[in-house]
Parts: sequence; structure tokens; C-alpha cells
Amino acid sequence: MPRMHLLERRFATFHRTPLSIRSAMAVIVTATAASVILGGVLVRVLAPEDFDDLGTAMWWALQTVTTVGYGDVIPSNGIGKVLGAIFMLEAIAFIAIVTAAITSSFVERARHERLEAGVTDAPTAQIMEQLAAITAELEALRRAVEHEQRP
Repeated sequence: MPRMHLLERRFATFHRTPLSIRSAMAVIVTATAASVILGGVLVRVLAPEDFDDLGTAMWWALQTVTTVGYGDVIPSNGIGKVLGAIFMLEAIAFIAIVTAAITSSFVERARHERLEAGVTDAPTAQIMEQLAAITAELEALRRAVEHEQRP
């Protein structure tokens, strides 16, 4: 499991060091390119009768990853269709996970910048005060109802 440990360390570093916009763009482009290349190579190898060359397979993979799906190139056999379905789901999930991680990084960066600038979150403090008041009032009502119910 040394690879998993390395992956965990990389992910921890990613979380501690928020991404810049340039780095985020590089991650998105790299993730998309990796998906297209992997999908193109796999479909070319597993369904060669539908994809005459690697370029056609890559074109199909790009359409699938981007969910454009022109329909000009499609797998016709069972293996190709199953691979296509798996690739569609993988690509959507992969891009969603990358996007969520980048968004989380941006939110974390903004939080750090607010903390460093000494900005307090006044609306949150006000909401917490209101919540405490409502909780106290609810507790008082609960005690009153219990008192009324006693014989």
C-alpha cells in the first residue's frame, strides 16, 4: 500500500495549500485530457471494428467526456457499448470530483484570507445569538408545558 500512502499525502497537501486559478485550470485540463486519452485508447483496443484509428477513438472519447455526443461515431458491439457507458459515468464522476475539490480549495483559500485579514463573520454571530434565544425560549415553553401537565 505504499502508493495509497503517497496518494493520501498528496491529497493532504492539496487540502493544506489552496489552488490558484492557474493551477485549478491546469488540473481541469489535465483531468479532461487524461480521461479522453484513456477512453480513446481503451475503446480503440476493445472495439477496433467501430474505430478505424486512434484519432477517431479519441474524437469519440472527447464527445463522450464533454457530453456533446454528436453521434457520428458510436460503438456498435456489446463490449463497445458497455465500455461507452462505463466511460460516460467515469468521466462525469471524475470531472465532478475534480471540480468539487477545486471549489473546496477556493473556499478554503477565501476562509484563510478572511481569517488573516481579521474579518469576523457578523451574520453567523447574529444567527448564533438568535438560535440561543430560540433555544432558551423553547426550553422555557417545555418547562411550562411540563408544569401544566403535572397533577
